[in-house]
Amino acid sequence: MLSDKIILVGFMGSGKSSVGKRLSKKLGIRLLDSDTCIEENEKKSINEIFNEYGENAFRNMESELLNKLFLSKDKFILSTGGGMPCFNDNAKMIKKTGVSFYLMSSPDSVLERLKNDTTRPLLQGDDRYEKIKALMSKREDFYREAADIIIETDGKTVDDITDEIIERLGEIS
Repeated sequence: MLSDKIILVGFMGSGKSSVGKRLSKKLGIRLLDSDTCIEENEKKSINEIFNEYGENAFRNMESELLNKLFLSKDKFILSTGGGMPCFNDNAKMIKKTGVSFYLMSSPDSVLERLKNDTTRPLLQGDDRYEKIKALMSKREDFYREAADIIIETDGKTVDDITDEIIERLGEIS
C-alpha cells in the first residue's frame, strides 16, 4: 500500500522533522530523515558535504537515497530535506514511492522557527527573510508537484498537523 510509505516535503523549518517524529510514535512506523541518512552514509555533516563536494553532489545523493527507498519493501515515514523535491526527477519519484504531504508554511513562520538555527547552508549571511522568500518561491511548484496532499502549518501545533495527516491517511486507505 502507498500509505505504508509516508513522505513529508516542504521548506526547511516547515515542521517535517517534528511532525515525522510524532507520526512515527503515533503510527508505530520507523522514521527516516533524508539528511541524517546521507550524513550516516557519507560519515560527514550536510555542511561538510556542501563544502567538500558542492550542492550538485549532495542533490545526487538525495536522488540515490530516494531510488533506494522506492525499491524498499519496508514501511517508513520519510522527512525529506527542503530541496529534495526540486532536483532531478525527485518530485515524481516521491509521488511514486508513497503518499506525500506538503507541509506548507509562510516565510514569516519559517523565519520565526529558524531564527536561532545556524546549520542551514543555504540561509547563511544577511537578510534571511529575503533568502527564505526567494528560495520558497523557486521551490513552491516542486513541492506541489511532489505532494498528494497539502497541509497548511501556520498557526498549528505539531499535534494538530500530525492528527490532520493521520485523518487524511484514513481517507485514502
